[in-house]
Amino acid sequence: MNTLWCVIPAAGKGVRAGGDRPKQYQPITGRPLIEHTLERLAAHPRIAGFVVVISPDDTHFASLPRVHGKPLVTAVGGSERSHSVLAGLRALPESVGDDDFVLVHDAARPCVRAADITRLIDMAGAGEGGLLGAPLRDTLKRADEACRSVATEPREGRWRAFTPQMFRRAALSRALGLAADAGIVVSDEAMAMERIGVTPLLVEGSEDNIKVTTPADFTLAEFLLGRTR
Repeated sequence: MNTLWCVIPAAGKGVRAGGDRPKQYQPITGRPLIEHTLERLAAHPRIAGFVVVISPDDTHFASLPRVHGKPLVTAVGGSERSHSVLAGLRALPESVGDDDFVLVHDAARPCVRAADITRLIDMAGAGEGGLLGAPLRDTLKRADEACRSVATEPREGRWRAFTPQMFRRAALSRALGLAADAGIVVSDEAMAMERIGVTPLLVEGSEDNIKVTTPADFTLAEFLLGRTR
């Protein structure tokens, strides 16, 4: 498999992170979070270019420096992540064919490791696609409405889902479109593919591939950025 394009949905508000701007533009080590993510991805030799999907009222992205040496285009996203990913798939250049694989990666995951991306491309590319993740290792509790533990759930066969996720352009576009037509909000690309009968390959990745969500996550990401490649 040659190089792949990467769609980065970045139209969300990230309200749980607080701050005066969407979390993808809040600083880590003095630079916006999304800039770290783009640099990490651009350093990978098998990523060819990017579609960054932004909100209609985005006033921040245009001021960011572009990824050196690799093409980057923007698209306007929707109210849900799945809408934004679909917009990004439609904005890919014509050189990306229907059967070509495309990566989708969270703007708020700046610590993804290059070796994990390579492993995902090599392993999931042998079938119909897949995603990075990690087996659930903690004890899993089910809570009631008062946040009391009412049961312990089995953790065997349970995984945490990460990104990148990787699927063929046309198949993923179809899956996301069908979910939207049915009024179903899918939480990730793998869920959309599962709905049309595809069983994505789970490829174990490093657990430091965190998604920055809360204020405390910014401190952890800053710590990890200097220690992961």
